[in-house]
Amino acid sequence: MNETICAIATAAGGALGIIRISGDQSLEILSRIFTKDLTNAKPNTIHYGHITDQTSNLIDEVLVSVFRAPHSYTGEDSAEISCHGSRYILNKVLELLVQNGARMAHPGEFTQRAYLNGKLDLSQAEAVADLIASSNKATHDIALSQLRGHFSSELAQLRDQLLKLTSLLELELDFSDHEDLEFADRTELLQLAQKIDARITHLAKTFQAGNALKNGIPVAIVGAPNVGKSTLLNALVGEERAIVSDIQGTTRDAIEDTIQLGGITFRFIDTAGIRHTDDHIERLGIDRSLTAAQRATIILMMTEPGVPYPDLPIREGQTVIRIENKTEAFQAKYGIGLDELRTQLLAAAPQAADTDIIITNARHHEALLRAHDSLARVIDGLQQQLSGDLLSEDLRLTLDALADITGGQITPQETLNNIFSHFCVGK
Repeated sequence: MNETICAIATAAGGALGIIRISGDQSLEILSRIFTKDLTNAKPNTIHYGHITDQTSNLIDEVLVSVFRAPHSYTGEDSAEISCHGSRYILNKVLELLVQNGARMAHPGEFTQRAYLNGKLDLSQAEAVADLIASSNKATHDIALSQLRGHFSSELAQLRDQLLKLTSLLELELDFSDHEDLEFADRTELLQLAQKIDARITHLAKTFQAGNALKNGIPVAIVGAPNVGKSTLLNALVGEERAIVSDIQGTTRDAIEDTIQLGGITFRFIDTAGIRHTDDHIERLGIDRSLTAAQRATIILMMTEPGVPYPDLPIREGQTVIRIENKTEAFQAKYGIGLDELRTQLLAAAPQAADTDIIITNARHHEALLRAHDSLARVIDGLQQQLSGDLLSEDLRLTLDALADITGGQITPQETLNNIFSHFCVGK
């Protein structure tokens, strides 16, 4: 019998609050403090009544939603108490539930039970936390897609293809003495392995874009001193975040702020003007400018008439948008050309069609890299005509790596504790 757990599921300070309770004794415990007996209540029903203490003193009038196993969020009998949002009321109801046999839930314990009871796989459970933490449309859509099982479905297809590859290799071994029988030649096996690896590699490569979307796409504003970098930052964020001055070297350190465009968060970094200087402090600022530019996904490279663009190394995957300020087409100080710049920023940002899968979770990325490494050894073995028994271990490792993402095999308790400890209490 599972312990019955309870927790507040809503943020403090609202007009209403919700307390969740889940476990085999949920409805029995709740009935001890509610004015109605809910032990035989039908599933998916709502009941009006009052919460009272041991001496029948009224605590609050509430609505209780009843859910029955297995058709509940956790897969267990559970209920949600909707009451007034007073911190006293919420804490008092929790106190009464604990006094009558429940215990306080650990962070993420409701979702962990949903996973353990087969309501969600592990990647979907992690998507719950991502959905709660989503701060823009892009991260919301990615988390919702994962919660709805799109990533899980993709992994299931890869697993089926890997099992087919494994089966063909096993058949090759079983009938190796029959030269007249051929179930799959090595060319077919190699092509299948390469096809699977190409998809795994593609998924792993989306992590860079996913991480940028999740944490804000870094945009470095770079250029010589006094070309309008700080003015551009202020214009984009709509407030005076950076000091604007005619004195060269005013910006000594990187200044950051974020805005949202088209449901995507952009993290702008105004950097020190790049020039030769003997000022030690300014030199440090310029070095930080170069570092920020190297790490940025997008570089806004600014100049003005008569001033050359800075000579910066551009790494693979970076987008450079060149801006000639103080011209008829672009004047950051007066907002001229900003709409076109916003359009260019959106075009340069990582985008995903509705059917695309983008990885935002570092644990998933690491597992995909492990799967790729193992499968690369299989491909190399097939090209070298190694026997199937020498390839089977790397195939198993590939399958295990993908299973780690969804929890399709036995997942260590330490891993589960680490994943769900980052959830909020009540979820």
